[in-house]
Amino acid sequence: MKSAVLKYIFSKKIPAILVSLAVINLFVLSSCSAKKDKSEYSIAVYIPGIMADSAIYANLAEGVKEAVQEYNAVSEKKASVTVSEAGTNQAEWGTKLTALAATKKFDVIISSNPSLPEIAEPVSRMFPEQKFIFLDAAVSGNKNMAAVSYNQKEQAYLSGYIAGLFSKTKRVGLIAAQEYPVMNEVLMPYFAKGASDAVPETVCDFRIVGNWYDASKGAEITKAMASSGTDVILPICGGASRGVISAAKELGIHLVWFDENAFSKAPGTIISSCLVLQKKAAKETALDYLNGKILWGQTRTVGFSDGYIEFVRDDPLYESSVSPSIREKMDVLIESLSESN
Repeated sequence: MKSAVLKYIFSKKIPAILVSLAVINLFVLSSCSAKKDKSEYSIAVYIPGIMADSAIYANLAEGVKEAVQEYNAVSEKKASVTVSEAGTNQAEWGTKLTALAATKKFDVIISSNPSLPEIAEPVSRMFPEQKFIFLDAAVSGNKNMAAVSYNQKEQAYLSGYIAGLFSKTKRVGLIAAQEYPVMNEVLMPYFAKGASDAVPETVCDFRIVGNWYDASKGAEITKAMASSGTDVILPICGGASRGVISAAKELGIHLVWFDENAFSKAPGTIISSCLVLQKKAAKETALDYLNGKILWGQTRTVGFSDGYIEFVRDDPLYESSVSPSIREKMDVLIESLSESN
């Protein structure tokens, strides 16, 4: 088994120092692991990033912890949870996920990121008894995986609609960390559609950072977009969004935000927040696992009408940043979405 793991690690062309650390960690963790007590559930929360930089990941961990606490209060069979942060370098995520699975300490690994199912596929083949649950992602067919996907058509459309209403140039933008199926097939096209439905002939400039952490590149792309006339941008690029914020503030352009209430990050610059209730989804999904209700090999999709997506309208910074006429149009759109579902 260890040889299979090493083959996977070395196939990824990771710098030698990182490979060495991964191998050391793998053997230490493998040698120290003990058989799980079958009277208990052991859950690992795998954070593909840093919780301090991301509310979406912090909410993932908090939701699972609350589920474990609630479950332990009523069940004879107890559960425990361990949180592991993998950092923002995506090149290391597969190695670190492999090392976590190699310990054989955890009944299930719970994580959140659209790219995780693909990264976890080879890990799942090496450790066929390991279960994985992914939020904000989709899986199909792998009986060791399950996922919860947010209806991001609605989230992207709402964000695009207010961006289109707010833009004075009929040019909005989306800065993504990377391309992946949900980004290319849902987020970008529905953001662009929302903007053009709000104001006909509005166009969307779509650009890629290349990773989830490069704030300098985020700022560079923002400035390039602004120079071509883009005046409202949606960043979906993790830690690189810090650079997007700083450049937007400097240039006097505006941002719409995904996944959390971010108005306080840049008052007056961020004009909308369309969030997913990740903590709620994480808690309910972890409880479903502990109570044997997970549908393995399938993706459960939840959205606006289910109470998992919310366009923030009651924040004073929303009211002070957006004109009453635009807020009224957003109210009409939100009500129509609620009624249609």
